[in-house]
Amino acid sequence: MPASIETRTFHDQPALVLRTPGGAHAVVSLFGAQVLSWTPAGGSEWLYLSPQARHDGSTPIRGGIPVCFPQFAALGRLPKHGLLRTRPWTVGEQRSGDDFALVTLTTSEDDASYAAWPQRFSAEITVIIEGDRLGVELEVGNTGHAPFAFTAALHTYLRVGEVENARLEGLHGHEYRDAADNDRIKRDSGDALVVEAETDRVYHDVQRPLLLRDGGRSLGINVEGFPDVVVWNPWEQRCAQLPDMPANGFRHMLCVEAAAARRRIELDAGEQWYGRQTLIAL
Repeated sequence: MPASIETRTFHDQPALVLRTPGGAHAVVSLFGAQVLSWTPAGGSEWLYLSPQARHDGSTPIRGGIPVCFPQFAALGRLPKHGLLRTRPWTVGEQRSGDDFALVTLTTSEDDASYAAWPQRFSAEITVIIEGDRLGVELEVGNTGHAPFAFTAALHTYLRVGEVENARLEGLHGHEYRDAADNDRIKRDSGDALVVEAETDRVYHDVQRPLLLRDGGRSLGINVEGFPDVVVWNPWEQRCAQLPDMPANGFRHMLCVEAAAARRRIELDAGEQWYGRQTLIAL
């Protein structure tokens, strides 16, 4: 049987469920165009979704892969992480074959977004699953008559058994801004990043693939188009301040995000930009 795409509700919100014959599975919410679950064929869940996440259709969902645009974090005047996380998206393309399933969701400006950010734009999220991989691509178009600039991210929450035992490899030698230490600029000197305290780093100009080791399993992380990588874990104190996270939630998640955060991306009228993150279960 070929792969399938099914429309259903997930936590009372409309969603698409993607499946491949080999057992790969993903859930994509139409609210925020957010991937909420991904299990590769023969593997276990790789995305963290908070058990206390709110699915009320107005509050950002804590976990999965939120889409940040046209602002990453609080680096600007817009609401944190921009305008798209709490929007209903429209289903565009749906395709499936013997070994893959693909969906595309779209949105564009409306009166509310234009009042906050007076730009004409289109945004498209494409999600594809194959046996051992998940690809998520964000495409942005400038549909207005003047240039605009933006920051963006795929705010990926990865599920780990115990964060202190996880190792993220591939960032050695890279410069990063440490938001947990007054935004000081530092250079990573370790063979692997091990999280043992609050971590909030923007690594600059990361070109190489990353590898996350989590006990007996590993995940390859490849990025195209996004120049930065964000690594975030709120740790105990900040996690306790998040109403949609359990007190021990920080122990079971690590955000490794494809981002354009250090410099804004400039897009002329009529131009398009895309960035992609691919996760590969090894």
